[in-house]
Amino acid sequence: MPAKTSDTAEIAEDDIATVAAETAKSARRVVAAYATDADECRMLLSMLGISPDAA
Repeated sequence: MPAKTSDTAEIAEDDIATVAAETAKSARRVVAAYATDADECRMLLSMLGISPDAA
């Protein structure tokens, strides 16, 4: 199936920011659950480009 090329659905900046915030929050939880220690957690978050203290 070919990709849609029309711009019929506009995405607001607020919607993008909300999705990014939710994704970052989920990523923090996964990293925290699987990291073996705090240093590894910080390293993995850094690799993902997510700050550990951002909420």
